[in-house]
Amino acid sequence: MAATAKYRDIAEALREQIESGVWPAGSKLPTLTELGKQFNADRNTVHRAIGELEVLGYVTATQGSGTIVRYGAARNRRQRGNLVKRNMRLRGYSFPSATGAEVWMRHGEADKTPAAVTDPRIARLLEVAEGTVVPRRFRVTGPINEAPFQINISWIHPRVADVVADVDKNPAAGEWLYRIEAAGHWPLSWVEFHRARMPSKEEAKLLDIPDTLPVMEIVRQGRSGSDGKPVEVTEYILASDRVETVMVLERDENAIDPWPTGEDLS
Repeated sequence: MAATAKYRDIAEALREQIESGVWPAGSKLPTLTELGKQFNADRNTVHRAIGELEVLGYVTATQGSGTIVRYGAARNRRQRGNLVKRNMRLRGYSFPSATGAEVWMRHGEADKTPAAVTDPRIARLLEVAEGTVVPRRFRVTGPINEAPFQINISWIHPRVADVVADVDKNPAAGEWLYRIEAAGHWPLSWVEFHRARMPSKEEAKLLDIPDTLPVMEIVRQGRSGSDGKPVEVTEYILASDRVETVMVLERDENAIDPWPTGEDLS
C-alpha cells in the first residue's frame, strides 16, 4: 500500500479508537515508534497520520510531551436542515442544529454591548450604513454536557432596538424574536448564507478547536413579516467537524413529467 494512502488509514484507525473511548480525552497516544510497530509503518508515515488528526482537532502533538487526545475531540456531529421550531421550554425559536425540547447552555458571559457594524457584508444584509451602532448580542452556546457548539453574534436593526431593550431581564433569552414579532413584524422570515473559512485565533479558542480546523460560517437574515425589510442579522460560527448541512433536493417542473424515453429525451 502506498505511504500516501497508509497514513490516512492509520489516522482513520486512531480516530475511531479515540471516538470509541480507547484513547479518552487527556490520554497520551503511544510514541511514533510504538505506533509504527502497531501499524507496520515507518515513523514518517505515522507522523503524517498524527498531523492529520491534529488538523481535525483530535490531538495536540507537542515536542517533548508527546501526542495528547484533546478534550471535546469526539464531538457530536449534528445535521442542519431548514426547519425553524418553537422552543418548547422557553419563549422563542429553535433554529436548525437545535431541537425544540433540548437544553442548551451558554459558555462564558454574554456580551450585550451595542457595537458598530464594521463588516460591510453585515451592514448590507441589515440595510444600515457601515459604522452604525446597533444592539449586539454575543454569546457562545451549545447543548448541555457538550463542548462549545457555536459562536452567535446577533445584530439588531435600530428600528426595533427599543423593543428588545429590556429583554434580558426575562430568563427566556430567545424572547427577543417574539418581542420583535409582537411589535408588528409577525411573522418573521429567514434566509441563511453558508460558507467555509479558517477561524481567527479568538474563534478557535472559544470553540476549543485548533486554528487549523476550518469553521462553517452561517449568516442568518431575519426579515419583517409586515414590510419584508431586515430586523436582525445573526452570525453563527461552528467547528466544521460538528455539523453537516442537509438539503432536500426538489425537481424543477421540467424534470417531473413526462418520464424520458428513448424517443423523447427533451
